[in-house]
Amino acid sequence: MLSVTINNTSIEVKEGTTVLNAARQAGIEIPTLCDHPHLTPFGGCRLCMVEIDGFRTLQSACTIPVTNNMVVHTDTDKVKTARKFVLTLIFSERNHFCPYCQVSGGDCELQNAAYGEGMTNWPLPPNWQPYPVDASHPNIILEHNRCILCRRCIRACSELVGVNTLGVEERGAKTFVIADLNVPLGQSTCVSCGTCIQVCPTGALIDRRSAYLGQEKNLDFQKTICVGCSIGCGIQVVSRNGQVIRIEGDWDAPINTGILCKTGRFAPLADDRQRLTTPLVRKDGVLKPVSWEEALAAASARLQPADQVAALASTRQSAETLHLFKHLFADGLNSSMVTSLEEGSATSLPSQLAASKGKAFEGTLKDVECANSFMIFGADLINQHEVAGFFTRRLMQNGAPLVIVDTGENPLNNLANCVLTPQAGKELDLLTGLTAAIARLGQNKAEFAGEPIAVMNAAAESTGVSTDLLLEAGFKFASQAQPVIIYDAAQVQYLDVLSALVKLAEISGAKLVSPKGGANSLAAAQYGLDKPFQLNGHKAAYIVLGDENPSERLVKTLEKVPFLVVQASHASKLTAAADVVLPVTSWLEQDGHYLNADGHLQQAEKSLPVSGKDVRTNAEALTSLAQQLNFSNAGDWKTELLQRPSPVEIAA
Repeated sequence: MLSVTINNTSIEVKEGTTVLNAARQAGIEIPTLCDHPHLTPFGGCRLCMVEIDGFRTLQSACTIPVTNNMVVHTDTDKVKTARKFVLTLIFSERNHFCPYCQVSGGDCELQNAAYGEGMTNWPLPPNWQPYPVDASHPNIILEHNRCILCRRCIRACSELVGVNTLGVEERGAKTFVIADLNVPLGQSTCVSCGTCIQVCPTGALIDRRSAYLGQEKNLDFQKTICVGCSIGCGIQVVSRNGQVIRIEGDWDAPINTGILCKTGRFAPLADDRQRLTTPLVRKDGVLKPVSWEEALAAASARLQPADQVAALASTRQSAETLHLFKHLFADGLNSSMVTSLEEGSATSLPSQLAASKGKAFEGTLKDVECANSFMIFGADLINQHEVAGFFTRRLMQNGAPLVIVDTGENPLNNLANCVLTPQAGKELDLLTGLTAAIARLGQNKAEFAGEPIAVMNAAAESTGVSTDLLLEAGFKFASQAQPVIIYDAAQVQYLDVLSALVKLAEISGAKLVSPKGGANSLAAAQYGLDKPFQLNGHKAAYIVLGDENPSERLVKTLEKVPFLVVQASHASKLTAAADVVLPVTSWLEQDGHYLNADGHLQQAEKSLPVSGKDVRTNAEALTSLAQQLNFSNAGDWKTELLQRPSPVEIAA
């Protein structure tokens, strides 16, 4: 530990701590514009200049590390004069008309810094040259008039997301933030994660949906988790009067550390579906509003005999709700068909293998973050589970090799070091050949049974992938100290293929990671809600849809059911075809627990008020139905969640 004195306050800090972070630790404010806690120190804005005993000139606090017995002054006349001069130059370079800016009034770090130095006017007038506004992107507006060239957005796009869309061109006063080779942002390689918006200290990058809908002091903030997929990213819901203004990444969340994908950040803002606010029952061929009592009576009357009832639940539901669902239909009614809307597509085989092994066999996203080589097996990390893709891409740009095994065109093929494309149905042979190649190279961490060359030759003949490519891929992947295999279990059709993946991981010393499917797909699997959905003479179906969009396949399949009950928050083709509709809350209007792909059990917090007095939570709706049918309490959801062996260790 090192001792440092800042403004006569002495503290102990770890070696390598910057003066800026030491000041923060001591509760001393040093203004800065280019620094961000999750980005590498840059030292570009020069606003954080401090005076240090023994130094001839002022130093930038964000880049200079603390030395033992250092003495720092942050509020001397020399420092204050320098800060005001820096701010004067920044204001003079672009057109910062604060009253007309959407982040004016406490949200803008530049404006706050100026007020902190007692500035109420421009000491130097701006040059009055208009700068372009790029509004080509569906979610983001790039306003060059408000840009201070701090490069936070550029660094975040590279360091945190690994996409490298943003950069700069020209020099001096002509410097501009650009996308790719100066194409419109909407036509660029931008992946719409919105990280650049969240790190921007001014109004240069804004979310076009939330602009001018409220200043920070008038908004409500609630931390919760995203239910867009099984990663379970931490988010902060920003709302006003019960309406979502924007979604931000939670920098303190252990899973994603602030990074979000377009599904987590922007999809909830674009949800303009019609809400259901009252129970409906079909009478004379038309759905008509009724009371909850009448709707539950109508539903329960047709849910007998039990063996003719099929039940489906969305994996966007909490573990508590899924447990109630399973208790009601599988345990209470003894229904012959009870499963999730995913039908175990991403969890069934891994759960079977975990059961046969009696233990977990998968790693976690933390292994992905620490990896130095990757293999992707059938997983699409561009259009699904993007945050896992961001972890992969930012390590790849630091030199981590990528090998892709996919029978089709993988979106990351252009970034891969090796692409193995076996013939469809030959995945098992390809994995066996790759395992043999690693053994042939002498890089195997476990014993390989068989003659590697013969196995490789057989695999090459069967799959159409040459032995040279197998050896190259094996070397790129297994020669690193911490390899990781990311696989999509939904693309693995047979248990022997999954077993071959596990064997490949053992031979190469790799961690095997699966992003799973929906938000609570792993919890659904733990409750046994992971079998294929099949109608076999069922006379009724009960669907806990929640706020999920029903697929066309589901709608068409359920057309055959004589009586349909749908528990949903929004109107859809499925609710239009239902005989009973029960209005329930959306994901932001209820709380509960979610078991993410890593096996972390996380609490989702209610972030918005319920949208109507006749709207109940999904758990309340199921409890009401259970009471109508005279069923007992469901018992402890958490105990049952842990009973079945899981593919990944559950941290409950």
